[in-house]
Amino acid sequence: MKAYINSISYYLPEEVLTNEKLVELFPEWTVDKIASKIGVTSRHIAAINETAADMAVCAAENLFMEHRLDRSTIDFVLLCTQSPDYFLPTSACIVQDKLKLPTNCGALDFNLGCSGYVYGLSLAKGLVLGGVAKCVLLLTAETYTKHIHPEDKGNRTIFGDGATATIISTEGFAEIGAFSLGTDGRGAESLIVKTGGLRQKKALCDLAYDESSNPVSSDYLFMNGKEIFDFTSDIVPIMIEDVLKKNDLKQEQVNLFVFHQANKYMINYLRKLLEIDKENFYIFLETVGNTVSSTIPIALCEAQKENKLNGNVLLAGFGVGLSYGATVLKIQA
Repeated sequence: MKAYINSISYYLPEEVLTNEKLVELFPEWTVDKIASKIGVTSRHIAAINETAADMAVCAAENLFMEHRLDRSTIDFVLLCTQSPDYFLPTSACIVQDKLKLPTNCGALDFNLGCSGYVYGLSLAKGLVLGGVAKCVLLLTAETYTKHIHPEDKGNRTIFGDGATATIISTEGFAEIGAFSLGTDGRGAESLIVKTGGLRQKKALCDLAYDESSNPVSSDYLFMNGKEIFDFTSDIVPIMIEDVLKKNDLKQEQVNLFVFHQANKYMINYLRKLLEIDKENFYIFLETVGNTVSSTIPIALCEAQKENKLNGNVLLAGFGVGLSYGATVLKIQA
C-alpha cells in the first residue's frame, strides 16, 4: 500500500495589507525596499473575529467544491495550527462539526509552524499505511498576524494569514516518499510568544524597544532573525542530503524544489547555497507573504496550476521549534 496526495486547495482572508499601506504606517520604509528585501508586495490578514479554525473550514469547503469530493469519505482530520481557538476543546473537533464530517472520523490538532505541512504529511501517511484511516483531511491554518505587535514593522512585512486543505489517501497524483525530520529545541526562544500558555498565562506588559526602535514584548511574537537564519543555513543542506538518500535520489533527479516560503532573501540564499537552478526552484510569496505552515501547500497549488508538478518534487520546511522536515513527492506525468 502507498499513500498519495489526492488534492489540495487553500483559502486566504479578504483583507489585504499592501506595502503601500505599510509605508503609510512606517514612512522610514519604501514600497520597493520591502518588495526587494522580503519579496512580498501584499499579504492577507484574518478579520478580527476570524480564527484559524474558521479559515480551515473555508479551505476545506474550497477543496470539496473545487475537486467535487464527497466529505462523507473522510475518516480522519489533522489540523496544524499555532493559533487554536481554545486551550480545549481541540480545534479539529470544532472543524469536524462545522464541516459536517462523519462522527466516526478521528480528529486532532498538532502544534507546529514552518515545518508543519511536511510533518502533517508524515502523520497522514502513517495513518493510511497503518490501516487507521483511508482518507485523511490535512488542514493547515495560521493567524500569526494576531500575534504581532502593531508597531513591529519587520514581522508585519513578512507574515500573512491563510489556510490549506489536502486529502491524503490510497490514490492520488503524488506518491508521498520517505521523510527526513528533526528538532533542535535549544532554539525554542528564537521564535516565540512567551505569554498566554500555562507557563506564563497572564500578560507581562513588558513592552520595550530595541536599538532599532522595534517593539520587543513577551506578549507578542518575537523572532531572532539571525538565529533562525543561522539554524536554517546549517540544517537545510544536511536535511536535503538526508532526504535524497532516503528516497534513493540524487539532487539532479529532482524536478522541482518547494521550500517553506520564509522570505525572498532566505530562500534565494538557500537556493544558491545548494546550487539549485532557478527554473527548478519554485517561489510563490509575493501576494501572500509567509503563511507559516501553509506556505508549502499554497505553493504546490500554484505550481500545479502552472503545470510544474511532475517527476520528483522535494518539499522542505524549517523554522519555529526549532523544527525541520523534508520529503519527496513522486508525480507521474
